[in-house]
Amino acid sequence: MKIAVIGGGINGIMISWELCKHNHDVTLFEKNTLMSQTSSSSSKLLHGGLRYLENFEFGLVKEALGEREWWINQVPDLVQPLKIFIPVYKQSRRPAWLYKIGLYLYDLLAGRQNIGKHQKYNKASIQELCPGLKTNSLVKGFSYYDAQMDDYQLGIWAVNQVKQYKNFMLIEKTTIDQVDINGKVFYNGNEEQFDKVINVTGPWAYQLLKDSDIDSAYELDLVRGSHIVVNRKLDYGYFLEVPNERRIIFILPYKNQTLIGTTEVRQKISDKIKPTQPEILHLLSTYNYYFVKQITEKDIVKSFAGIRPLVKSCNDTNKTTREYSIQTNEKLISVFGGKWTTARALSRKVFKCI
Repeated sequence: MKIAVIGGGINGIMISWELCKHNHDVTLFEKNTLMSQTSSSSSKLLHGGLRYLENFEFGLVKEALGEREWWINQVPDLVQPLKIFIPVYKQSRRPAWLYKIGLYLYDLLAGRQNIGKHQKYNKASIQELCPGLKTNSLVKGFSYYDAQMDDYQLGIWAVNQVKQYKNFMLIEKTTIDQVDINGKVFYNGNEEQFDKVINVTGPWAYQLLKDSDIDSAYELDLVRGSHIVVNRKLDYGYFLEVPNERRIIFILPYKNQTLIGTTEVRQKISDKIKPTQPEILHLLSTYNYYFVKQITEKDIVKSFAGIRPLVKSCNDTNKTTREYSIQTNEKLISVFGGKWTTARALSRKVFKCI
């Protein structure tokens, strides 16, 4: 088949790879350059999603943990296990027993693909292992493992695998104006016929259907996730509650610096994708709430943001599902949502829809 894949993020790349392996002729369209939007603006984690267990998304977590193992085995130079600590304080919204249950389930769902079992620590042990943490009202803590990546370089590695196939064509810096359910793609004043068209444009998936006068079975909750990078070094990652909230923030070692994020702010598709001043101040204050050595805006060496296209399921973005959904309209397939970690699993499900 002659297939158009629209969207050059990690999901579009992995779908193209899967289709090429099955001898389909694939053209991948990207309006900018590959990996230039959401896929390169992540928290740099390949993870199962520990906090998704609170929403009972056991299937998603199990799938993601299996995919995490695949990425580690395939590209060990770009993906490494990372030890992450969870300090528990008297004022924490989640009690220690809840973390214990969640971490037990996380290990259980990982099964043989586990990269390290969780551990429990008393206050003295946490103080010794994490000397930079504030210890007033600290009760105990836990640690577990996930994987860290360089998202942009890992995406480029993936597309280099696809480029080895003679049945693959890449067209960058080309905006798709419309599609139709009969396999036509309209761009640059031209139209091209395909046997199948896959709309995997992430935050723009719903908008492309709307521009094409095609009804969508799903709505997207567009949530901006902002991060800052500060000139500090950490030995481990931290999974922390935002003060006085149940939302989680990661503070992670990354390339000899510290990555802090993410926020969750709804935005329109037409809004600029960049961290706002209130978000930056929020990330700084959360870090300073937990760590003895304080940071200011002067310590920031980089900031970035991406839009997460979540399938709309509830008003609270913290509880919105991270599952992906697939809509088929004759020769047109549209993908809504999706996680970096599960891009390969998604590609296999899309292939089954061909």
